[in-house]
Amino acid sequence: MYAEAASVCDPLRPAVPDEPIIPAIGADGTLFPIGKLKAHQDGTLHLAISVFVFCGSRLLIQQRAASKYHCGGQWANTCCTHPHWNESLDASAARRLQEELGLNLTLVPTQVLDYRAAVSDGLIEHERVQVYRADVPQPDLPFRLDPDEVAAVAWVEVEALKADARTNPDRYAPWFMIYLSRWDELNL
Repeated sequence: MYAEAASVCDPLRPAVPDEPIIPAIGADGTLFPIGKLKAHQDGTLHLAISVFVFCGSRLLIQQRAASKYHCGGQWANTCCTHPHWNESLDASAARRLQEELGLNLTLVPTQVLDYRAAVSDGLIEHERVQVYRADVPQPDLPFRLDPDEVAAVAWVEVEALKADARTNPDRYAPWFMIYLSRWDELNL
């Protein structure tokens, strides 16, 4: 769909659907470990990160691998994940950018937001997300895509992306549609 999609792949690690994550519950923010799949089956509020990499006014988006256990083949932000138990959000964001795309960039936290979205097969993303931004001077980056996670990447103008998402919402992951609808809240 996107003309500047990359397809360079490097197998980095197998997908682990039940890796531990850190959900937050209650008004006091008490944390406890839970399996990722269980959190998504139960709709438990949990911590997550989302990374947005920009080159000027263009955003780097990724097409999720078709084999992903939810939202396979859909486009989303640069990358996202859940921190492992006792892993900081900053470390989690850097880890995932390296794992999925092979990139090491300076990430700046911008905003925290909560959302809840049905994804597929009865799974629910109910997340408290720390959003990160990175800026690069040129789009020709040394990508190493993990084929278990990422099918392709593309640089797109944000306004064109929003317009396409309104016309073709099924192309995009549910949480990315939420991000696009709440764009100004992300402080990107």
